[in-house]
Amino acid sequence: MFDRETKEIKQKNLCANDFKGFIRKIEGLVEVIIFVLIYYFAWKWAYRGEGFPEYYGNGKYLLAMVYAFLVFIFFFLCDSFKYGHRKMMEVIISQWISMVFVNVITYFQLCLIGNRMINPLPMIGLLVVDLVVAAVCTYIFTAIYHHMYVPKNMVMIYGNEKAVDLKFKMDTRPDKYCITKVLSCEEGFEHIRGEIANHDAVIINDVPAQIRNDILKHCYMNGVRTYVVPKISDIITRGADEINLFDTPLLLVKGRGISPAQKAIKRVIDIIICLIALIPGLPIMAVVAVCIKREDHGPVFYRQERVTEGGRVFNILKFRSMIVDAEKEGKSIPATDHDPRITKVGNVIRAARLDELPQILNILKGDMSWVGPRPERTEHVEKYIKEIPEFALRTKVKGGLTGYAQIYGKYNTSAYDKLRLDLMYIENYSLLQDIKLILMTVQICLKKESTEGFDKVEEIERKRKELMKDQSKEKTQTVDAVVHITKTGMDKSI
Repeated sequence: MFDRETKEIKQKNLCANDFKGFIRKIEGLVEVIIFVLIYYFAWKWAYRGEGFPEYYGNGKYLLAMVYAFLVFIFFFLCDSFKYGHRKMMEVIISQWISMVFVNVITYFQLCLIGNRMINPLPMIGLLVVDLVVAAVCTYIFTAIYHHMYVPKNMVMIYGNEKAVDLKFKMDTRPDKYCITKVLSCEEGFEHIRGEIANHDAVIINDVPAQIRNDILKHCYMNGVRTYVVPKISDIITRGADEINLFDTPLLLVKGRGISPAQKAIKRVIDIIICLIALIPGLPIMAVVAVCIKREDHGPVFYRQERVTEGGRVFNILKFRSMIVDAEKEGKSIPATDHDPRITKVGNVIRAARLDELPQILNILKGDMSWVGPRPERTEHVEKYIKEIPEFALRTKVKGGLTGYAQIYGKYNTSAYDKLRLDLMYIENYSLLQDIKLILMTVQICLKKESTEGFDKVEEIERKRKELMKDQSKEKTQTVDAVVHITKTGMDKSI
């Protein structure tokens, strides 16, 4: 158990975290109000009296409320309120994307009210001002967050050595996380409990159930901030229905994935979005096709067998971005950074994600959906299922053009982590979540690290080996010190 002073310190930290959350909500509200005021004055200066006489009265406040609602919804869907939680540039980009959508919708809304196509220049000027304000506000609010937030002195408790890889991922955000100790669960609960008392937060990763439960309960009872990496069973139960018919609570796990009604609605939405996307998409696809053909006169499309819902195999379509016969004898050879097999056009379309555009046709055909687990190659599925039998659970829904693993993962994300992310999508499915993931995909296309190749895996493995080597040395030195103290004590007693 913790001493009284330690408990008081940890209680203060919890109160500080609650206060930071309150400050973030106030900051979000302030930013929305700023955008609404800018819009109100832009409308008053440019459009008032230009076919909107009825809005001289209280109607102008209704316009402002609708604009505020749009800003809030798009900021929420694009995670634009997460100052400090996400990298500053990520928040700025998400706010820029949100304001583009908000102002485009608002422009057409005003056109409908005025019953004519109004001058777009004031709205373009408004958008430019909004983009500047978004960058300034995000910079200020992120600075406030980091001023208030001190990275936690964290201890990571791990089971399997590969679980330590999470430390290197979290090390990329030193502004938010500070892991000062890694500890194997084999050290024993008493030793772990002593280390927890010396740290502000705990990360539990790939720890066997019994000791994980002991650690989690201990941290919960003593108010220790705890991060738990979920197991597959944890994610499955998150999507369960609560049943409270008896004095013993029950969780009902249906295990069917998305319901038939949800599938029908999802299919209708897929078709509608495809038809809309083809309007700007067809000209772009035509230009890309011509460029590919002119570079090396090879085929425009690249077809590959992938696995979708129910284990069904289909041919996925992509624009060819590599030389012809880049994968000889059908063997999968993942691309790395600066891969010589990638063509000049291929470098451009891969960076802009334009190579994925032909998959709109796969979605129209019904092989894929806009959002879902990314369909894997047949040989990869067979390999992963042998290593991780639960990998087959991803095929409870159609494969998607984008999904949880594409938004929150990277190109080199492990199969097990992809499975966890995709199961989180399946077990928490909603139409609103699909809309959010589609909007966030636009942001992901602008992020460089999401396209990291498999060469990054080698770097993480090297770091893991070095850390394990240091851990082994530290353990040996501790044992030698104990032996020396014991021997010295025995010599004195003799």
